[in-house]
Amino acid sequence: MKNAVCAYSVAFVVLLAGVGAAWAAEDMGLITGGDKGTYYQFGLDLQKLVKPQGINLTVHPSKGSVENIFAVYQRPGVQMGIVQSDVLAFVARLQSDPVLTRIAKKTKMVFPLYNEEIHLVGRKGITDFDDLTGRKVAVGREGSGTYLTSRLLFKLSEVVPAEMVYIDTSEALAELKAGRVDAMFYVAGYPVKLLKDDITDKDGLVLVPITNKSILEFYPQAEVPVGVYPWQPTPVVTAAVKAVLVSFDFRRKDCDNVGRFGQILSTHLDGLQKGGHPKWKVVDLNYPLRGWEQYDCVRKYLGKAAPAAAAPRPGQNPVFDAIRGVLDQ
Repeated sequence: MKNAVCAYSVAFVVLLAGVGAAWAAEDMGLITGGDKGTYYQFGLDLQKLVKPQGINLTVHPSKGSVENIFAVYQRPGVQMGIVQSDVLAFVARLQSDPVLTRIAKKTKMVFPLYNEEIHLVGRKGITDFDDLTGRKVAVGREGSGTYLTSRLLFKLSEVVPAEMVYIDTSEALAELKAGRVDAMFYVAGYPVKLLKDDITDKDGLVLVPITNKSILEFYPQAEVPVGVYPWQPTPVVTAAVKAVLVSFDFRRKDCDNVGRFGQILSTHLDGLQKGGHPKWKVVDLNYPLRGWEQYDCVRKYLGKAAPAAAAPRPGQNPVFDAIRGVLDQ
């Protein structure tokens, strides 16, 4: 009898231990963008998705892609980030910078996400990107993806504005409404909450087409359909970049955490497409992003075969320093 009781007790303890292990939540961090941007909304959707699966996801706002790459590389508790593909490409190609070489080597793609349209909002009378010549233009806060893309657009097109103003998008919109700047950039997947909620017909603003051939040779052409924004009466041609979910090249516990996160996202994409941000509807997790292979920890959890073989200064962000150095040449 005593042996039976002991056996039952042991079994009960083992059962409790198993239940405790199954419900042990993992803490993870995702760095996104401004709280009125698409990155942040995607982060909130992912937070809701993985919570019942035992992952407590903290969604961090940020200044954008440049900050995010460095945060994933260096900041504790931030396992993943969403970044622009042109920022990734810029970092990967700066082979002359040893810090960026290390960062590029340790940055791994979890999934490609969606096209981010380049929103150029201007005062009426500005009819195309080339009209920015001699104008005062808000190009995003230094360190943001919008900042990098805006600077590259001017480099590629050889359009020279009178002044580039380095402020974040919320402040830029306020300055545009007040007439203190002529136009502003915001790189984000439509519909952008800031532009949808904070602009009306009375503001006298327009979504400006980007049709410059030099730009469209480098960036894929896209379109913002009619009526995406209540004040936008016609479809608008623009350019786009790809939003990408990235991680650090973890080799231990967080390798499995990111892999399991990727598995949850992959198997629940249909739910996100039905109930999440509208941009989830165009997400293609299998999109072949040129120059980037999927993180092997994610491939393992997805059951995919491996593809064919093919130190930062304290208080500073070397990604931003290198980008600014190149663009200011």
